[in-house]
Amino acid sequence: MKKIISLFLLFLLISCSSVGQFGAGVDITFDPRTIGMQIDDTIMQKNLSTRLALKDKKYFLSVQNEVIDGRIFLSGKVDEPEEKIQITKMAWETKGVRSVKNAITIKGQSNFKSTAKDILITSQLRSALIFNKKTKSRNYTLETINKNIYIFGIAMDNEEKKEVLSEANKIFDVKNIYPSIYLASELSRNKL
Repeated sequence: MKKIISLFLLFLLISCSSVGQFGAGVDITFDPRTIGMQIDDTIMQKNLSTRLALKDKKYFLSVQNEVIDGRIFLSGKVDEPEEKIQITKMAWETKGVRSVKNAITIKGQSNFKSTAKDILITSQLRSALIFNKKTKSRNYTLETINKNIYIFGIAMDNEEKKEVLSEANKIFDVKNIYPSIYLASELSRNKL
């Protein structure tokens, strides 16, 4: 009974705001996932974040995770390769996980100049998605590491997915693009 009341209150809080954001990523006004899917993904995300912080407090700020339809995307920086492996293992141990994409880098493998270039690339792509009327920029998490762009998010249809990739391909000096873009129709509960 407490669970039902909690879910109702959560739904009420979300529906009362004109624009709300649930979890760390996708804006619910554009999110094709059901409220139940959003709650499940947020629980997975918070569960993993908590376990990482309990493992080592530094992970609270240095490692980010995003969950869409049970798919976990990891980003950030760690000191040692073993830490990256341990974090990946912890992500896979999260209840309900369907896949894990790891874009965590090891500190010392990049310098100030390359970090600044990565920030510029991410900013350019974020701006392009905001100004492109065919894309819902809030539905994407963007991370650039050593001139490689990692895109994680939900596209409403194939046209939007193509637009996002087209915008990424227009950015100068990008080495590779690693998309993890899921179509709204591909989400697991939509297939039931």
